[in-house]
Amino acid sequence: MKKRGGRKLSPQQELKIKVNEDIDYQEIRLVDADGTQRGILSVKAALEIAREQGLDLVEVSDKADPPVCRVMNFDKFRYELKKKQQEAKKKQTVIETREIKFRPKTEEHDLNFKIRKIKEFLAEKNKVKVTMRFRGREIIYAQTIGLDALNRIADTLREDCVIIQEPKMEGRQLVMFVGPKA
Repeated sequence: MKKRGGRKLSPQQELKIKVNEDIDYQEIRLVDADGTQRGILSVKAALEIAREQGLDLVEVSDKADPPVCRVMNFDKFRYELKKKQQEAKKKQTVIETREIKFRPKTEEHDLNFKIRKIKEFLAEKNKVKVTMRFRGREIIYAQTIGLDALNRIADTLREDCVIIQEPKMEGRQLVMFVGPKA
């Protein structure tokens, strides 16, 4: 009976880095653990040097001619690489697109409340999709009441945001995108 799920990759396969016996070149340029150039050697000689020092032979650049390998502690290298990736992930920002929906007969108070909500989303550095939906015979108000309402919202928000897309009809709804100021 087969188990579900894929095989877990080894750390080298995960990072796509060749280590020790996986290096399959005739000769390589060797860099020692302290950073000194050892010159061009055969892979067997380089492996021997790495084993004498109790370290691993790790491929650094396969694009060079001959490929560059370094004598280092692979586990420590992998750990530091993982830490750098986590640090980069912390610093990245994710911009979401939030949506606020209106109807053509939305009252002034409700409109002001929703404008306040849009400002909160923009303060969180999110884009906002402002949608005015028309049902049934309300579609006849799209170019008058609907466009006026979205333009009024845009004028209210101009100092807080950038209008990414002016109001435009998409089927039975009038849509406008706004984003935070950079």
